[in-house]
Amino acid sequence: MCSAARWRERVARNERTIEPTRAIHSTARREKAQLSSRHPVRFNMDLGLKRQSGTFLWLTLLLCCISGTLSKESCDGSLVSHLPPSAFRSSSQLSSSHGPGFAKLNRRDGAGGWSPLDSNKYQWLEINLGERTEITAIATQGRYGSSDWVTGYQLMFSDTGHNWRQYRQEDSIGVFSGNTNADSVVPFKLHQPMFARFLRVVPLDWNPNGRIGLRLEAYGCQYKSDVMEFDGSSSVLYRFSPNSSQASKDKLSLKFKTLLNSGTLIRMEETHGPSLTVELVKGKLLFHLRKGKHPSPDFHASVSLGSLLYDQHWHSVTIERVSRHLNLTVDKSTQQLPVPGHLSLSDISEISFGGVSGPSASRTLSKKNFVGCMENVLYNDVNIVNLAKEGRLVSITGAVSFTCSEPVDVPVTFSSPGSFLQLPLSMPSDELSISLEFRTWNKAGLLLTFDLWQRAGSAWLYLSDARARLQIHKAGRILIDITAGSGLNDGQWHMVHLSGRRGRLAIAVDGEDGGTAQAHPSFPVIPENQLFFGGCPEEGKVSHGGDHGCRNPFSVFQGCMRLIHTGDEEVDLIKVQQMSLGNFSDLQMDICGIIDRCSPSYCEHGGKCTQSWSAFHCNCSHTGYKGATCHSSIYEQSCEAYKHRGNTSGFYHIDVDGSGPIDPQRIYCNMTDKTWMVIQHNNTELTKLKPSSGINQHLAHFNYPADVEQLRAIITKAEHCEQELSYHCKKSRLLNTPEGVPFAWWMDGSGEVQTYWGGATPESKQCACGLRESCVDPERFCNCDADGVDWANDTGLLSHKEHLPVRGIAVGDLSRPGSEAAYKVGALQCYGDLHFWNSAYFNKETSYLHFPTFHGELSADISFLFKTSTASGVFLENLGIKDFIRIELSSPFEVVFSYDVGNGPVEVRVESPSALNDDRWHSVRAERNVKEASLHVDQLPGATQRAPPDGHIHLQLNSQLFVGGTASRQKGFLGCIRSLQLNGRALDLEERANITPGVRPGCPGHCSSYGSLCQNRGRCVERHTGFACNCGLSPYTGAFCQKEVSAYFKPSTSVSYTFKEPYELNRNSSVQASSIYSDMTLRGENISLGFRTSQAPALLLYVGSYYREYLAVLLNRNGQLDVKYKLQSNREVEVFKTSTRNLANGQLHIVSIRRQAENLYIQVDQYEQEDFNITSDVEFNAIKSVVLGRVHDSGELDPEIARLSSLGFTGCLSVVHFNSITPLKAALLYPATSPVVVVGPLEESTCGSSAPSHHHVTETTHSLADHFGTVGTGEPIVNAINSDSALIGGVIAVVIFIILSALAVMGRCLYRRKETFQTQPPKGGKPEDSPEFPFNNDANSQYVLNESQREHFI
Repeated sequence: MCSAARWRERVARNERTIEPTRAIHSTARREKAQLSSRHPVRFNMDLGLKRQSGTFLWLTLLLCCISGTLSKESCDGSLVSHLPPSAFRSSSQLSSSHGPGFAKLNRRDGAGGWSPLDSNKYQWLEINLGERTEITAIATQGRYGSSDWVTGYQLMFSDTGHNWRQYRQEDSIGVFSGNTNADSVVPFKLHQPMFARFLRVVPLDWNPNGRIGLRLEAYGCQYKSDVMEFDGSSSVLYRFSPNSSQASKDKLSLKFKTLLNSGTLIRMEETHGPSLTVELVKGKLLFHLRKGKHPSPDFHASVSLGSLLYDQHWHSVTIERVSRHLNLTVDKSTQQLPVPGHLSLSDISEISFGGVSGPSASRTLSKKNFVGCMENVLYNDVNIVNLAKEGRLVSITGAVSFTCSEPVDVPVTFSSPGSFLQLPLSMPSDELSISLEFRTWNKAGLLLTFDLWQRAGSAWLYLSDARARLQIHKAGRILIDITAGSGLNDGQWHMVHLSGRRGRLAIAVDGEDGGTAQAHPSFPVIPENQLFFGGCPEEGKVSHGGDHGCRNPFSVFQGCMRLIHTGDEEVDLIKVQQMSLGNFSDLQMDICGIIDRCSPSYCEHGGKCTQSWSAFHCNCSHTGYKGATCHSSIYEQSCEAYKHRGNTSGFYHIDVDGSGPIDPQRIYCNMTDKTWMVIQHNNTELTKLKPSSGINQHLAHFNYPADVEQLRAIITKAEHCEQELSYHCKKSRLLNTPEGVPFAWWMDGSGEVQTYWGGATPESKQCACGLRESCVDPERFCNCDADGVDWANDTGLLSHKEHLPVRGIAVGDLSRPGSEAAYKVGALQCYGDLHFWNSAYFNKETSYLHFPTFHGELSADISFLFKTSTASGVFLENLGIKDFIRIELSSPFEVVFSYDVGNGPVEVRVESPSALNDDRWHSVRAERNVKEASLHVDQLPGATQRAPPDGHIHLQLNSQLFVGGTASRQKGFLGCIRSLQLNGRALDLEERANITPGVRPGCPGHCSSYGSLCQNRGRCVERHTGFACNCGLSPYTGAFCQKEVSAYFKPSTSVSYTFKEPYELNRNSSVQASSIYSDMTLRGENISLGFRTSQAPALLLYVGSYYREYLAVLLNRNGQLDVKYKLQSNREVEVFKTSTRNLANGQLHIVSIRRQAENLYIQVDQYEQEDFNITSDVEFNAIKSVVLGRVHDSGELDPEIARLSSLGFTGCLSVVHFNSITPLKAALLYPATSPVVVVGPLEESTCGSSAPSHHHVTETTHSLADHFGTVGTGEPIVNAINSDSALIGGVIAVVIFIILSALAVMGRCLYRRKETFQTQPPKGGKPEDSPEFPFNNDANSQYVLNESQREHFI
């Protein structure tokens, strides 16, 4: 701040010297505000204060300057004001009084400044500072007393006056804002200083009512430069003096410049230790850390930094060793290289600069020494260049000079579609020779074109698919077509030479290292008098000498060219710039403006960066991420989120932090009443241990598919986590309680040793039985500590999240005779997502939640859900000095994402065809990166806004983040916001809402949005955090009532859902009897079922009554579906035949039957519904039972039904539904609480499943049960760890086979004796997940489950 004030004061002093009476207009308040801006800091050089405050200001400046001088040397002196007129050059001048020598700040000499002859974008003003100088600021004025000033300009710098380089502020902004009038001074404090001898200002925009007019001043100081130059065969070797390398922190810094793209710069090594090599390979610096001999070293790690570093400009390199890390910096890019523990770089004994020789040379990729200059080479503040000059501690090989030669290199940049260079050709010659060097990122573009002599055709040399291609056309025919080279769009300099002589035509690319192609035309290839490079003039424009005749059917060239030769002469491009040779348009002369947009790469999460001249592209294939910069994850963040998309149990990829740095992980999701994430490790089985000689302790380590960071994120985000820890023992103590040293322990997720067991609390040093006071020995805290000779066990769940997962286990008491043990560490299981339902309700328009500043400089994504009934409101806002970011509901039909990163406000809008203020949940996801901004709302088409290619890219905010409102308390949001995440980090809305007036934690009313997830007649039930699907009225089960309940039937299988006789229910009350009797009379049925069979005929479903009325659904002999009704005992049965084809084809079919009085509707699969009429009585009286499979009825059956029943049913039945009754579901899931009679074998099956899999599911698994060993005094069944496991396995297999055979024989005998099997009533309490007798005698009734019976989704 003091430095800036000092050079402002010097400007003001210069102005007062010229104009002692001039007033200063800017105020201190404005200056302070501009100083604090992130953008190029603008100060008004007309600074001044009122006279009464002047003394105080100068005293403050004086104190500041004294303080700054004491702290460090200032670098803000005037650099231009003292220069002679000969130090100024320009592209042109309007007159002698408008010459460049008059372009000094605040001077009125001549015409009061510089103005060129023509005001166009090819003008420039150049200043020769006399020597290499550090430039820290620049200030501009217009031409005095005129309407001529510059409103925007570029800064160029160079050491030679050629090969200019553009200065770019942060964010790659190369345009500086200029003046708004002729007299005020507009300065810029450069973010990074320039180091140059020559400074050039290129006006880009000027006052439209005037001309280009400019006065300027540069500020800085002298720059100390110690250089040495290497010629490719020279090097400098620095050997340390004793103990000089023992510093705790080492630092090597230097600058280099070169024109060659490869060469070894530095090699640091120990005598017998590792080495660090820094070499330039294809314009990038590669840092290699090695130990051992090439080509198979013991250790090798490498880092690549920088790009296009062989441009003959200075580039800085810093290598810093801090602890066990190497911080590597090239220009502004930094990367860290960890050093393994077995390596040490603190004992480096020598450093070689410029190259290596001997055996070490074979270890480099470039195999070349460095050609170029190095400057200010410092190692731990030791100046190596000075040591080399003095010949101390340094050995010099070859010719090393201490000056830096500056080869003149004049490139030209083709930057736009209208760029071209036209050069005249001398008299035609029968020998053709044209060559040039080029570099580009584009695969296609015209390099050169010309017409042949005497209209013999046209020649085009161009890039096609990154290869050089030459074609000669005449009258629409291709006479010559040859190609050479490949991969020429890599940004490197490539040489192409077109030559022809006496019937031979050739193109050569990169000399001996490239390729050559030849042709033998039958006509002479002689150019006419004009050559066109890069492109052609626009149609209708005439070049010097008349019609240019240039036609370009190919893409224009965007890139750089240099060293253009025609014949044996090099084209003087400076003359072209001075417009004394040839013609051009939209060219940047004497500069190569190529930019590597992939260095550093803005592609995230491993995305591969490719580029063209003006843009870059990220290939996100196989990364698990999407978007312009591979920022957004394609996976959900939890099993809970997958479940909300209607997915069932299976393996899914989980990206726990979304767009954050943690990689996705494949995890099993068990979708039950709770949503469990199950993470296995390498040994979840019960493992038996036996004594081994010489081994006192058994150690086991567990490897998880997720790494430490992934596991910690999963556990932290989960509502609850647990892991089973079990120890089975026989004369093997566990924790040696109450006061002994533990024999066993386990290692938690952080690597800490824990001595409490499953089911106990941390620090308790107990097992579960110790806390329950139920251990075998009351004096001990673990069952195994009783040291009994019978098998015992201590088993329980570890649920302290900070200690999970179990990383290892140690068991020690195994050395005594008779000691045996077994342990088991189960899978890590977690349920719940603390972020998914985290929400807040905003009930006042002036209320909001505030959080710390959002940091999303280069990539920012924001996602949340909202619901509201109001028309508009701001969801969130974060402000900076000028930058901001905001998301709001602008109207009931539109969401707007707006932001500003310095290029002006941008708005991205998504409109919805339906209102968004419908009090239902809607999702919003906004993303902004360096390429684009996007907005997505629900499943509507997203909106995208592209970012300018060379604009500001950093979003810099400094205020608090406001959620649900703004800092101004205007346009606040009324409603709910849920699951708010910024760059993958969730904000705890409920925690802030608890302490914020006008905001309540939580937000009810989820069924309005998610009720549709409850399928198949499932009913949505509200929960505090989420909802549940009640499947009581559905024949399906599962979290969303989507899982088919199916069973495979054999001929002897029968499932009968029975009702009590009416007279049994009304013995005490005739009124009650008549009521129930009336309820049992049906005037309609609603039946659905699925089946799969190859049997025909077959009885699928039978409904009988106490009055010998019945309903039967069956397949006839042809496999067609028949429905039989007998509703009057004195009338014949009515048969309704469908027209469907044979359904006994082994495929799954779905049947729906619906009757309303006399109207009957039948539908099979997707066939058209068929309608029938019943002519008999329409009342179905006194339902007795609903039967699936074989009918066991003591009463009289219809002969046809009896015959079908005797055959039984072989096949699959699923999702059987009769009005409110689900007999198959009752028999399979709730047999103890339902009036169901099951005869014969019946097992649940998946034979009726037809659900498609989700595209994010990598594998579907229906069961993931752990195999527990037996618990109690018996020996556990385990995976034994011993030498005779194969023998034991064989014995066990034989024993099991014998036991199973015996059980099969006994079961068959018992089955023959048993006529029927009826389930017994429950003993004691009912199962937790079963209904409390949900099936009643009323076939039309709608039973209701209580809270404990619902299948919850939390």
